[in-house]
Amino acid sequence: MAKVWQHPYLNVFKHFKVEEWKRSTKEGDVTTFMDKTLKGTVYRIRGSIPASNYIQLPKTSTQSLGLTGHYLYMLFKPMPGKYFVVHLDVTTEDSQVVRISFSNLFKEFKSTATWLQFPFIYLVGVAPANVRWTCLMLDLHYILSMYLNRRYSHLKSIKLCSNLLVKNVYTSDLLFEPGVTFSEARQAKLAFHGISPMPREMAFPVPKGENWHDRYDYIRYPSALSPPHTHPALSPAAPHTPPGPCPEPCAPHIPQTPALSPVPPSHTPNPLLDSFTPPTTPALTLITHTCIFAPDFQISACLNSMHIHLCKHRGALLSVCRLGHLCSILSSALTLILAFVLQALWTKNSSAVVYPCHAIIITMQIETGEQRFFIGHTDKVSALAFNGNSTLLASAQMGHLSMVRLWDFQKGKCLSMFKTHVHSVSSLSLSYSGAVLCGIGKDGHGKTMVVVWNTAQVNQGGEVVVLAKAHTDVDIQTLKIAFFDDTRMVSCGRDNVRLWRVRSGALRSCPVNLGEYHSLEFTDLAFEKGHSADFVCSKSGHILEIDYKNFTIRNARRLLPSQIHPLGPHPSSRSPGIAINSISISSTFCATASEDGYVRLWPLDFSAVFLEAEHEGPVSSVSISPDNLKVLCTTSTGNLGYLDVQSRGYNTLMRSHTDSVLAFSVDGLRKQMATVSQDNTIRIWDLVSMQQLYDFTASDEIPCTVAFHPAQQIFACGFSSGVVRTFSLTASDLLMEHKYHRGAVTGLTFSPDGNLMFSSCSHGTLALYNCAAQKSHVLRVLGNVVSQDAEHSPNALALSGDGRLLAFVGPSKYTVTVMDAHSLDELLRIDVSILDLDSTSLDSALRICFAPMPVGHLLVSTSSNKVLVLDAKTGRLVREVSRVHKLSCSSLTLSEDARYLLTAGDRVVKVWDYQMRFDINFQVYIGHSEPVRQVAFTPDQQHVISIGDAIFLWDFLAVTSEGITQSPFLFTETSSEKLKDFTSSANEIPRQSAPLPSLASPPHLDISSIHQPGHDGEKRNHLERRGIKVSLGENSLYSSTAALAPLPSTSTSTCSVLYPPAGNEGLKLKAVIGYNGNGRGNMVWNPDTGFFAYTCGCVIVVEDLHSGSQQHWLGHPEEISTLAVSHDAQVLASASGHGNGDSRCQIRIWNIQDGTCQKVIFHHETQVQAMAYSRDDRLLVTLGDYSDRTLALWNTHTYDLMSSTHILEPVHEVAFNPLSAGELACVGRGAVTFWLIKQQGADISLKVHRAAIPDMVGRVELTSLCYSTNYLLYSGTNTGQICVWDTQTNRCFMTWEADEGEIGVLLCCGNRLVSGSNTKRIRLWSVAAVQELRLKGSDARSSSVLLEHEMTLDGTIVGATFDDSLDMGIVGTTAGTLWYINWAESTSIRLISGHKNKVNEVTFSPGESHCATCGEDGSVRVWALASMELVVQFQVLNQSCQCLAWSPIPISHGGAEGQHVVAGYSDGTIRVFSISRTEMELKMHPHSVALTAIAYSADGEIILSGGKDGLMAVSSPRTGMTIRVLIDHKGSPITVIQCTRKRYQDFGVEGGELWLAASSDRRVSVWVSAWQKDKCELIDWLSFPAPASPEAPSSLPPSLAAFCPWDNGTLVYVGFGMQKEILFYSLRQKQVVEKIPLSHFATSLSLSPAAHFLAVGFNERVLRLIDCTTRTEQDFVGHDDSVHLCRFTPSGKRLFTASYNEILVWEITST
Repeated sequence: MAKVWQHPYLNVFKHFKVEEWKRSTKEGDVTTFMDKTLKGTVYRIRGSIPASNYIQLPKTSTQSLGLTGHYLYMLFKPMPGKYFVVHLDVTTEDSQVVRISFSNLFKEFKSTATWLQFPFIYLVGVAPANVRWTCLMLDLHYILSMYLNRRYSHLKSIKLCSNLLVKNVYTSDLLFEPGVTFSEARQAKLAFHGISPMPREMAFPVPKGENWHDRYDYIRYPSALSPPHTHPALSPAAPHTPPGPCPEPCAPHIPQTPALSPVPPSHTPNPLLDSFTPPTTPALTLITHTCIFAPDFQISACLNSMHIHLCKHRGALLSVCRLGHLCSILSSALTLILAFVLQALWTKNSSAVVYPCHAIIITMQIETGEQRFFIGHTDKVSALAFNGNSTLLASAQMGHLSMVRLWDFQKGKCLSMFKTHVHSVSSLSLSYSGAVLCGIGKDGHGKTMVVVWNTAQVNQGGEVVVLAKAHTDVDIQTLKIAFFDDTRMVSCGRDNVRLWRVRSGALRSCPVNLGEYHSLEFTDLAFEKGHSADFVCSKSGHILEIDYKNFTIRNARRLLPSQIHPLGPHPSSRSPGIAINSISISSTFCATASEDGYVRLWPLDFSAVFLEAEHEGPVSSVSISPDNLKVLCTTSTGNLGYLDVQSRGYNTLMRSHTDSVLAFSVDGLRKQMATVSQDNTIRIWDLVSMQQLYDFTASDEIPCTVAFHPAQQIFACGFSSGVVRTFSLTASDLLMEHKYHRGAVTGLTFSPDGNLMFSSCSHGTLALYNCAAQKSHVLRVLGNVVSQDAEHSPNALALSGDGRLLAFVGPSKYTVTVMDAHSLDELLRIDVSILDLDSTSLDSALRICFAPMPVGHLLVSTSSNKVLVLDAKTGRLVREVSRVHKLSCSSLTLSEDARYLLTAGDRVVKVWDYQMRFDINFQVYIGHSEPVRQVAFTPDQQHVISIGDAIFLWDFLAVTSEGITQSPFLFTETSSEKLKDFTSSANEIPRQSAPLPSLASPPHLDISSIHQPGHDGEKRNHLERRGIKVSLGENSLYSSTAALAPLPSTSTSTCSVLYPPAGNEGLKLKAVIGYNGNGRGNMVWNPDTGFFAYTCGCVIVVEDLHSGSQQHWLGHPEEISTLAVSHDAQVLASASGHGNGDSRCQIRIWNIQDGTCQKVIFHHETQVQAMAYSRDDRLLVTLGDYSDRTLALWNTHTYDLMSSTHILEPVHEVAFNPLSAGELACVGRGAVTFWLIKQQGADISLKVHRAAIPDMVGRVELTSLCYSTNYLLYSGTNTGQICVWDTQTNRCFMTWEADEGEIGVLLCCGNRLVSGSNTKRIRLWSVAAVQELRLKGSDARSSSVLLEHEMTLDGTIVGATFDDSLDMGIVGTTAGTLWYINWAESTSIRLISGHKNKVNEVTFSPGESHCATCGEDGSVRVWALASMELVVQFQVLNQSCQCLAWSPIPISHGGAEGQHVVAGYSDGTIRVFSISRTEMELKMHPHSVALTAIAYSADGEIILSGGKDGLMAVSSPRTGMTIRVLIDHKGSPITVIQCTRKRYQDFGVEGGELWLAASSDRRVSVWVSAWQKDKCELIDWLSFPAPASPEAPSSLPPSLAAFCPWDNGTLVYVGFGMQKEILFYSLRQKQVVEKIPLSHFATSLSLSPAAHFLAVGFNERVLRLIDCTTRTEQDFVGHDDSVHLCRFTPSGKRLFTASYNEILVWEITST
């Protein structure tokens, strides 16, 4: 990171502040003056003696500049008629200082080991009079490597000597070209050559109309025109000439920024034969990282190390790739079983593989990783065989008398089990029908024996009987039954190939006459179906084709490593052949597995290899799938994988240790596990993804024990040599090496806080380390305190839960010692040998563990198969458990709640009820074929891990998802094992929404309230609107990070609408305030035509950016999720969820010219997430969301559906290739999917290639993509990386860290790229170097991208559109804002602004010039009514603004100064804001709960407020004091407070003000007040009845009341009641005088002050306008949610309505 601050370039003079002369020095005649040419200040250095007149950086020679830039740029001008000298001191990687000098004094080039002198060739001699300002570029890397064979490290110092003028000096890793603008660079495609335009700060001024090269000189060294063998000199470079390749005698060193990760390129393969592979694109290249930590010790990041070679003609290498996805069997179920695999079989449908894992047989679905287990064998499974249709599976195990089992494969049921009467069956073969089984083994004398069984009756419950058996003296490696005859078999082995036949109860054989091939070691055989021949292979590379009808060799070939043509029958060839271990034949090709680690695919004539895959070790078996599309391989290094012949990709199904696993440790924080094994490796596994992450290898020592640091990404490992090493996983580095032990390390553990580490060894030494810092150091070492017995490994040390006590067996095996963990002072010593008084032998301790706090127990297992439970403080025996295991207990541990005890012994795991409350207190679990070495709970207590022969991951079912512990054991009594499909557990759940936008600070979710009846409405709607989708999983609340498409609303769609007659509409939609911040791609702008559209709810708003006028396109029933505009800007496509009774999503096609809907199409079931038009606008692609997962193609001429494809995993975005209308790409989980559209007439076909991201990028979601016009595709990830793909080869060749968060928006044009993320940042990148990196790979001159500009906006970036040069554009955010961005002017202007969350209130100024809104986001926004532009915003953090009122002060009284807004907040506070001064004037806190209503008195001298608890406060805005509190509505939230003037004596009560309050319990109080006299009197109290609760809706509508403007003695009420109606109540008559029936319960109400109009909103998304004079009703649609707010303006000319966060402004057209 040391040089990151120097990117993209460094201004040396500015950084070191040359003008202050504190970090630099000047000597002699050094002055500054204004240069007319450059129009700026420059430094002038004059003097006849250069050594006495100079500028030097840094100040002294003992200091160093430390500048690491690849290139040095110097802007200077030699003085006419003078000499000048420049010295550069550079430091090499081996700390050698070399001086590089150039001058017009030098006549020729000179060099020594520490000094290079370059003549300034075009100024040799004094400078001419017409000398010009010069830009000099020196490649410091090249100069040192070319002339001194050294590697450049950094620039140490600069000395500029007389006589010259100097503007500045710069360093950079980028190659800049002067005189070229950014637009010219894009047009000239200079990025192809790694050239960037000169930054403005470095550029010389050029008058308009003139050329840079006519005014200035540019000197570049090395020059592209200078041959490397000529004498070096500095001369001007030809303008615009890209630099040529620079020869370097040493290995190339490409400087890289830490965030940049180029991937080595692969060559594009030639197409293969059609019979083998259809045309596909090459797969992605990955790299393996290896670091050397110590001699013979290395770590490698566990990417896939598979090499795929595509060969054609004479074995030519066409492509070398490292391919694949590490998907080990860790993603299994009962167990995460990792073990050595020597044999594997395909199922008939080619969708699954079957292989043995020690004593367990596993079936794995290759696509999903789902596994099934066949359990029953008691020793390692040595052989497997299928019948022809994969319904019957045979398996044999090792042992003295080998056992064979026959399984019903579909049911997983064992049909038969029988003894073979032979030792160690090495091979099995089932006939195609499954009626005959044959096996090979050894008899008691070690003689080879072949047995044939009749298995025809096994499916009907019959027994298996021996048909025949025979002894033979020959060696047999493999025997297989012929597919065409159950009685015929072929075997092969050392020096023989034999044909066998069963006849008349006898098994007879006949050898094949091998002739000159009689001395070969044959290893495997395969039948060529349909032909009377089989193939046998050998260790010498020979493949013999046997005619088994005539017992002869039909053909013989020998395969050599440099295979050009088969050499035929030439066994005498001295060239060593390919040692072939296995062979498999299909109808079209042959596969061989060889000792050199290669799987090779051949045509049946073995003329040439056409595909090969290189493995880490020898390949032991190979099998072609029945569909001939995949080749299964197993290796001697424990890998299982398959080669996909079509895609040429390799998929690793499993990695494993190749020897016994000795110990493990789990990092609960990061869900990682470390294991150590006798195979000398340490492996790190991801327990969530079940992938191997790292592989450490120590060649000369065995790792014995391992422990993760509890907090940091550090782990420690103890070795058989006694060394304890600590490693950092973040830095991939060895941190410390401790050598305080002489014997093998037997115990290793960290304290719970991670500050201490403990280790012990087999020589009895105990060590204590301080690990507070990364570099740990020893605190204390004690000798001969731990029992000197290696059998205590790997858990010789036990630490109490609070980290205070340390226990171990020692000093002898009969005692247990307890120490103070911080000081290693002995506290207690317990002699376990005398605790059993009845025993005649001494008992010794084996394993120990502490019970969780605060139980205070210490458990000790003993040699007499007991577990002793001791008091950890006193050593008193609490109880003992006898006969724990048949032999010894090798491991024990307790669950965190101390309810369950795990013990391991022999080959089983036992789960005990720790309290021993039952007759039988344990359950037994089998599966291991070797002794279990360690068993433990995972930190989350959800699983149990056991190790020995393999790594087993068991589900621990005693704890349910609700946290209720079942009694008493792991699993149900009827099933001893529970096989779990681990692929469906954490982190593998499909994302419930696409990954953008995510919240910067997600809210805490109240789980309980989500499911309470009556509270689902607003709360769930609120959460979902924020992008939070709530669902309860099996174990925890699953919260997705974001939502890209609109989420389902709680409101219901329109049922029956009273549409107004055409031409007589009472309302006209005038404006829409808001923007869908929870959508994606829902804003379009065409800079050529000026067309600008965005969505707000279910409305498409088309706005004129110059005038601000809006058009509104209505028709969608639900919120619009995304938009797409055709390239000719004539057609707009919009998509929304289904509604109005439709079962599928609605996609509307609009004519942009007249705004009419041309077509409505339906296909997707849930939401449409993305849409795109092809470059020629002939195709439209639509993409469904995570639930729909459908990609549809439409013909844009007719908008008929052309093709629909269901995608297995959620895809987040789709885009067409601009260079090809028939190519498109999608991004999703960990891969880019490339689609090729082929159309022949009416038929259309899609070819798909899935290219996975490099493993070094990690497990990420690709969340965005964009094509460039130069064969590049950029994709963004949810971790902030940008991956660059070559679209010609479909490979990822470069990545860089572009942001800290999820990148959801990418736009590219030429060499510029715009990225937007959930960190609220939008960034502009110069990606000029990317194209050269694609073309030249590591030879590229620069591999850096340049961050040109950056802006931080107000929310996650969800949409962006820019002009063709990316200079200006429009950007949308989750805050509901659309911004205008201008990079050149560094400006961001708010175009469209809206509330991010629910709008709670709208209020108006008395003069109707402004309005104010408030919302759940805590903001109060003031808008100009004429333009609907945002004027001012008041924001209160972490609170929601619930209610709002504008002061009624007339302009004549207070003018603009008297304008105030009062707002009530969720914390019970009231704030008064001054509009003119744009500041808060007053804050009051009259309520202890959230406010729900607020109003000014009619004269503005009093503020009335109501709270959620029903209390109403009367406060003074002048003093801030609360005058009184009214408790009449206590217990029910206040919904409305309204004030109006009255005549003083009206209603028989003195007072000039009449006001009302309504509460949610359907009560309305009416008051008369005279505030100056402190009078407030209740004059009426109304209670409205409601039906019984069973008939009540789940969420009750609000109780709303208002004074009738046209009848000052009447109030209007709506709410939940016996009928759906509006009630008019007369305060004078004290009764309801009028009723207006409604179709639904109202959710909002407003009365016009100008006409007898009444507006009502419904939950059904309908707005109803009622003319109370004529009783006519008109309904209006346009909202996408419940219309919860209606407000007429004071003049009655406009109506504001709100639906969640969108505000619609209607113009009243009726009079």
